[in-house]
Amino acid sequence: MNRIFLSFIFLFVLSMGCRTEPREQQIDYYASPLFIDVQMQGLFEDSKTFVDLVPKDSYYALNKKYEKEKQDENFDLEAFVKENFSDKSTASLTFETDTTHTMYEHISSIWDKLTRGPDSVVPYSSRISLPYEYIVPGGRFKEIYYWDSYFTMEGLLVDNKEQIARNMVDNFAYLIDTLGFIPNGTRNYYLSRSQPPFFALMASALARNDSLVLVEYLPMIEKEYDFWMAGKDAVKQPYEANKYVVKVGDDSFLNRYWDSSVTPRPESYKEDLHLAADLATEKEKTDLYVNLRAGATSGWDFSSRWYAEEDSFESTNTANLLPVDLNCLLYFMEQQIARGYNLKGNKESELKYNKKALKRKELIQKTFWDEDVQFYMDFEIKTKRNTDEFTLAATYPLFFNIATKEQAEAVKERLIADFLKDGGLLTTLKNSGQQWDAPNGWAPLQWMTVHGLLNYGYEEEALEIMKRWLAINERVYKNTGKMMEKYNVEDTSLLSGGGEYETQDGFGWTNGVALGFKALMEQMETKKQILETVNP
Repeated sequence: MNRIFLSFIFLFVLSMGCRTEPREQQIDYYASPLFIDVQMQGLFEDSKTFVDLVPKDSYYALNKKYEKEKQDENFDLEAFVKENFSDKSTASLTFETDTTHTMYEHISSIWDKLTRGPDSVVPYSSRISLPYEYIVPGGRFKEIYYWDSYFTMEGLLVDNKEQIARNMVDNFAYLIDTLGFIPNGTRNYYLSRSQPPFFALMASALARNDSLVLVEYLPMIEKEYDFWMAGKDAVKQPYEANKYVVKVGDDSFLNRYWDSSVTPRPESYKEDLHLAADLATEKEKTDLYVNLRAGATSGWDFSSRWYAEEDSFESTNTANLLPVDLNCLLYFMEQQIARGYNLKGNKESELKYNKKALKRKELIQKTFWDEDVQFYMDFEIKTKRNTDEFTLAATYPLFFNIATKEQAEAVKERLIADFLKDGGLLTTLKNSGQQWDAPNGWAPLQWMTVHGLLNYGYEEEALEIMKRWLAINERVYKNTGKMMEKYNVEDTSLLSGGGEYETQDGFGWTNGVALGFKALMEQMETKKQILETVNP
């Protein structure tokens, strides 16, 4: 039974299990008095906790009940929430670590504990149900997340768990089939945005042993590409933006991170409102909400990378930037669509997408390479110039073989001189208190950098980064029994920090990258031994 037919069956079952309210009873729950009061009164330390609880009745019915009961002078909001909401999926991941296991054995043993699905229908839940098994990141993240999953998958493939890796790709294919795109995560409050588009990389990973797998996923890759490019025909002037697209010249387009909603994020409602509190006008507040949401789309939520003003979180300006990493991902997507059409023997479509990829490659080089600093930098749409923020996003042109040898050399030199610390690579060179800044290092960016350096023959540097990263992973695991979402790479005696929530453990992409790096280092050592044997 093929995947698309199974998707239709799952959709039918899903629709039979869901309760749809009459039109006159449909409300915007995330703007309702009940929702706002719970979030603003801080009943939960983490704002995400409440949006993941499951209402026992419809939003309309609960708000009507709330409006009536809160008139009682003895009304207790916390008691009301406990009575009318249930915790079906938000219990923290808890398990006993077997300290006799190595870190790598621990990772292999934890996959089952991070596995969820296939999902049953839970009426009124914010969770978007999926038809196949999948791996969640861990900690507070009890649903699948888009870009996390690629790095998790790489570890699953090393661990010979190809079936669940394929299941995850099939889940994302199902989301593209049914929603037209892959949301940030599988919650209804994420439906206004996506995340960095790694689906083509996931399909490409599965296609390593069978290139025809790419043909199977080609319709979904192309459909996702259409999502990211939607609205470009409505853009008339250079550096005008519409949705995810920015016009940069005659029939020339690049992409930005964006979100279609203009309100505070439900999962960070109180935090967003407080950040916007001192802004003078509603337009300024709305603009900030859009830019915060766009920052969440980027996966880098949050970072000084997105600031328009030094040390000013409220100046977050994400939607007004052209990001180098996103455009490299779109370049790869165009390449893979062309490759898929080549495998199908469709030369016309292959040529069409190869031309798109070539044009985007030229635009990436023209727009993001800053000759003065010899580094890839994001581009500010309004000022029409590069930003001054040095970040690991600059390694994406190396990962996707866009950089020249000279550019790769310059990027490598700055990485080793400025970014490399005892525990691996910094995310940026600024310590702003945001989690996607110094002193933190993140597994996905170590992965992109290492593979980017290897593409240009910098084996010694790549090996050093992997050794330092795995050493801090192992040190923290030995001390805590946990795999962390992020690490303090500057002071390896300290845990990481910053951001809107406590450091999480689990953790999907850290596990995947650790296994991937271990396997890669073993391959490099084997290659070295063979060469030494051939050329003693």
